Order: sequence, then structure tokens, then C-alpha cells
Amino acid sequence: MSGRRAAIPAARKLYSSKAGITHPMHRGHSFQPVDAALLGTVLIWGSNLIVVKSTLVEIPPMAFNALRLVIAPAVLLLLTWLVEHDISISRKDWGLALLVGLVGHLAHLELFVEGIARTTATNVALILAATPAFVALIGVANKSERLAARNWLGILLSFTGIFVVISAQGPGLQFGLQTLSGDLMMLGSTVLWALYIVLSKPLVMHTSALRAAAWTMVFASPFLLLVGMPQLRSHDWQAVSSGSWLGLLYSAIFSIGIGYAIWNLGIRHIGSARVAVYSYLTPLVTVIVAWIFLGEVLRPLQAVGGVMVLVGVALGRHSADQI
Repeated sequence: MSGRRAAIPAARKLYSSKAGITHPMHRGHSFQPVDAALLGTVLIWGSNLIVVKSTLVEIPPMAFNALRLVIAPAVLLLLTWLVEHDISISRKDWGLALLVGLVGHLAHLELFVEGIARTTATNVALILAATPAFVALIGVANKSERLAARNWLGILLSFTGIFVVISAQGPGLQFGLQTLSGDLMMLGSTVLWALYIVLSKPLVMHTSALRAAAWTMVFASPFLLLVGMPQLRSHDWQAVSSGSWLGLLYSAIFSIGIGYAIWNLGIRHIGSARVAVYSYLTPLVTVIVAWIFLGEVLRPLQAVGGVMVLVGVALGRHSADQI
């Protein structure tokens, strides 16, 4: 009991702005506790791509998504209660929570799991690295940002890098039908993830990082269950190994539950632009883990494309004027 009592105040301290976490209106560039939490999330998400790809061998994608989006909100609601002693959100935020949930949990995650089942974990990671470029474009579209010439050059470089990653199926540039559908799904998933980052910011600021993550999942879960019901009913669950069940729990609890909470915490305290920059590191973790556990090899042209994406994202985010 003493350990539990000590852990809860510690979580509240990390969650509070008094713990050195600066409001986005007053933030600097110093390394803060939330930055350390985001680095931990990068490690979780970089490894999660490998876990998901391995688990989908035994659990079909729609069923996998439905199950983890039942587990994750329960974990988040419990965590929210332990930290805040309040899990409610205002009725005026229900509509936005539903929209964010449908974009970030239903549409994004469905494309994500279907895409990763059809392409390599390395391709997934390199395509997802372009998320900040899409965040910048959405910022221009909703007039929250102005981009300079170097920013547009960076975005163009990122998109060129994505093209190279998707088309580098051999020694040269050639589209491979085996992974093309998965790559295109991941591209759509990346756009939706960027949209989720932008849309969730007002909700996070109105409520809290934990409650926003929890309730967007709660609103999305019934839709995911409906979509996944055919596979949930028809699949032979006795054939699923303990390793795949552990993979499902890892993805639900750590990647979706805790990961989304920390990501929203970052959006609340250091802003969506700076949080998106952590997407740079996820591909590196994934490529290393995929090489060790899945035997995937990063082709030279894929490496070139990945570097183009990361350099382009750096240029695309640098000195963008937020309105």
C-alpha cells in the first residue's frame, strides 16, 4: 500500500504544471519531465510496430483493433481516476471527443493495422516519420500556421522521401504490388494521425490529457466493435498463442492506453508542433528492432528515402510561424 500511495502523488507531480512542465504559451526549449515521458513513448511505439506485426499473424486486424480498444479505455479511465479523482468531461466536449475518437482511433487505427499486415515494419516507420509535415500542412489549412519557403521545401522533400521509401522494392525504384497496398494504407493512416494531433489539442486544453485520451477511446470503441464483430465471431481463438495474447495486451495497455495519454500530455504542455518532432525517433527504434527480431533489411534506397523524410520534416517544422 505504501508503494501505491507514493506512486500516485508521483504521477500527479508529472501531470501537474508545477513539476516543471510549462504551458505551451510559456514553454521554452529546455528538457522537461514531459520530454522524458515522450521519449519513453517513442520506445514503446517503435517496438509496438514489431509487436503488432507479429501478433497479426495469429489475430486478424479488425478483431485485434476491437479488443485493444476495449482494454485501453478501461486502463485509461482507471489511471485517470487514480491521478485526478474525476473521469467526467463536459457535455459540450462530447461532439469533439467523438470526432477525435473516430479520426484517431477508428479510421487511423483501422488503416494502421490493415496496412502493417500488408507491408514491412520498416516501411511503416519511415512513412509515419512524415507526420510532422502533415501536421504543418493541416496548420496552414486551418490558418494556425504560416510556412516560409524553407518549410515548403522541407515538406516537398519529405513527400519525395515517402515516394522513395514506397518504391524502393529492389536495387532500383520500382513499385512492388506485395507492399504497395499496405504502404498506401499507412500513408492514409499517417494523414489521419496528423489530423488527430491537431484536432485533439482543443479537447486536451478544455479537459485534461488523460480524460481526452480516455473518452475519445470510449466514444470510438462501439464503432470498432461493430467493425470487428465478424472477425471476433469467426476466428478460432483457441489457436492463438500466449505470445500473441501478450502482444495484444502490450499494444492495448502501453501503446494505446499509456502512449496516447502521454502524447496528449505533451500536446497540452509543450504544443502539437514540438510533440510531433518526437516522430523523428520512432523510425530509428523500429528499424533497429525490426532488424533484430524480424530480420528486415533496410535497403540503401529506403535509407536514402528515410533520411529525406527526416531532413524534410526538420526543414518543414523549423521557423514555422504559429498564429
